[in-house]
Amino acid sequence: MASNDRQAREERARLRTYQARQQVHEGKVRRRTRDNVIAAVALVVVLVIAIGAQLLFFNGGPGTSEPVASPEATTAPPTDAAGENTGDVPSSDLAEGRTWTGTLTLNDIPLGIELDGAAAPQAVSSEISLIQSGFYDGVGCHRLTTDGIFVLQCGDPNGDGTGGPGYSYGPVENDPADGVYPAGTIAMARQGGNGYSQGSQFFIVYADTTLPAENGIGGYTVIGRVTSGLDQLQAQVIDAGVVDGGTDGAPVVPVAITSATVE
Repeated sequence: MASNDRQAREERARLRTYQARQQVHEGKVRRRTRDNVIAAVALVVVLVIAIGAQLLFFNGGPGTSEPVASPEATTAPPTDAAGENTGDVPSSDLAEGRTWTGTLTLNDIPLGIELDGAAAPQAVSSEISLIQSGFYDGVGCHRLTTDGIFVLQCGDPNGDGTGGPGYSYGPVENDPADGVYPAGTIAMARQGGNGYSQGSQFFIVYADTTLPAENGIGGYTVIGRVTSGLDQLQAQVIDAGVVDGGTDGAPVVPVAITSATVE
């Protein structure tokens, strides 16, 4: 009888040990499943954030410190309606269908420029009007991009990517078919998705840059090119980089348009 009791106790002990091991195993399985679910959710969140960042970076918008793995990376002032001019847009006849030459001076660095009034009559006419009225005098260059897209963006009187001359116009003119904007290119900034959001903001390409076009809209209106002084701009402004060590934002060296002339 005592032998049977001892055997029963041993069997109960073995059963409890087995059940304890099973509980430990089941706990590990549950934790592993939970950890896998958490990891999957975290991955989805990271992917959503990454995709959202890409869309913002490429499609731009007012106030984003957004050119520029593409200047949809550049911003332009907001407009009330896409597909039509707003405000008192200068006549496209001002460009006279010819090449204009002049000087754009940034921080007392003179950049020789050419504006192609035949290839981009509306945009060049607007720029001529703004330059001759003194609109750009003292206006800053608020944005520098140094990774993938290599541009210095200027011409916003607000200094944050939201300002303009009080009018907007389109459509996009003279955008390169291959999407390549060579070093020295001067082009107009605009909002993503709106070819009629061009105003006073423009960007200078300081190293060869490829920018994607949008279906039905195109790329960015090329108004001309820098013919001299780009090396000085590179040395005195670009090489200093972006504030806080970033790749898209305000330049470390504050930049202002000292003067602009064309003839």
